[in-house]
Amino acid sequence: MRKFFLIIPFFLLITAVKSQEVWTLEKCVEYALSNNIQVKQQLLQVKSESALLQQDKLSLLPSLNGGASHGYNFGQTVDRYTNQFATSRVQTDNFYLGSSLTLFDGFQKINQVKQRKSDLEATRYETDKFMDDISLNIATGYLQILFYNELAKTAEKQLKATELQAQRLKTLVDAGALAEGDYFTIEAQKASENSQFVSAQNNLFIARLTLAQMLDLPNLDGFEIEYPDLDMASQPTLSIKPDQIYEYALETQPSIKSAQSKVRSSEIALSMAQGGQSPTLSIQGSLGSGYSGAAQVLDSYTIITPDVTKTPPTSFVPGPDGKPLQNVWDYSASTVYKTKSWNDQIQDNFNKSFSINLNVPIFNGWSTRTNISRAKINVESQKYNLEQSKLQLRKTIQQAYVDAKAALNNYEASTAGVNAAHESFRYAEQKFNVGTLNSVDYNNAKKDLEKAESDQLRAKYEFIFKSTVLDFYMGKPLTLKRKL
Repeated sequence: MRKFFLIIPFFLLITAVKSQEVWTLEKCVEYALSNNIQVKQQLLQVKSESALLQQDKLSLLPSLNGGASHGYNFGQTVDRYTNQFATSRVQTDNFYLGSSLTLFDGFQKINQVKQRKSDLEATRYETDKFMDDISLNIATGYLQILFYNELAKTAEKQLKATELQAQRLKTLVDAGALAEGDYFTIEAQKASENSQFVSAQNNLFIARLTLAQMLDLPNLDGFEIEYPDLDMASQPTLSIKPDQIYEYALETQPSIKSAQSKVRSSEIALSMAQGGQSPTLSIQGSLGSGYSGAAQVLDSYTIITPDVTKTPPTSFVPGPDGKPLQNVWDYSASTVYKTKSWNDQIQDNFNKSFSINLNVPIFNGWSTRTNISRAKINVESQKYNLEQSKLQLRKTIQQAYVDAKAALNNYEASTAGVNAAHESFRYAEQKFNVGTLNSVDYNNAKKDLEKAESDQLRAKYEFIFKSTVLDFYMGKPLTLKRKL
């Protein structure tokens, strides 16, 4: 149990209370878990891991990609559809749609999904562990306030008793029935107890401030906790042994669950690395088409007939004697071209492709073997981490149980000591009042009582906290309202 032994000015205890809202332990824990920035960051990490898992699942589906382009070419170029030089401005359109699917890759993608699930589980359990730590810290801070509150009340009661005794001694000294030195001794004791009272109040203030800071509250305004009656009769007994608590905690504690998830993740990673030795089989297919402004088609055709009366023949048909039997004139034609229509080009240029691809790893610089070796090492490392987490859990539970047992024994012993100190002080007070006991012995008896009461309080709250920790490992909610 953490203890704060700081002394601050008494005036810091004065705070303006704007609200009478009472904070129970349950409310403090709930508020801390809802508003803690680190908790929010952990929850965001969980969301991020969930998104990655969803992406890995979708990667098992076929990929589908499409594309389109539109452009202008200037100057002399070779048209891809006509295979001719074009020197004018040419407009082009291209369209593409392709898909691929991995049929077999050594189950690497499937194992990647499994690994991501394990990683997500580990992150969630780590978040739970983080929230559990915050909850226990809140419980510690809350019990610190209760402890110092009771300690301050005890100090105040002791101070009032000394003040009353000092008044009695003053009357006896004034009447001459008692030496003045005895009165000064009581006054010194009163000053010492007043200092202890102020110190207890300071410690109480610091405990309240510490809990408020743990809750990220801006100040102590309106921050008042509930002060339940934590008598030892309402506290649980240590009937469950540490081994029983440990066996239950193994099945429920997030630190163990997280370590187990990391072991599974490492084993799946090993399977993924081994899958890198397997051939990869995939299929691909694509559709495409295009348009070019340089693609021309015949628009019109006109035959030009020569005028035989004005145009000499270009050749003749020879007769048997070699002389011209018939004159021949060449005919010419006038052609007009136009750009082939967009729809026609899209249909004519439509192309399809399909392929089956087999990739067989033969040699890659031993990288696959290295990855397998590292994956095996990581599996062993995560198994060791799991065993270490189990050992740490067992030690924590055993220590908490031993501390609770020791605190209970101390409480029982201190209770007997308090009873004896009360009787001793009562007897000393009677003797002191009748003048048969000096002030030194009286103060010693009073100090013994004060120490006995203080030891009893410390043992009480030590037991309450440790038993709360044990209950927490048993899956019970953090509460101070226990039922017998």
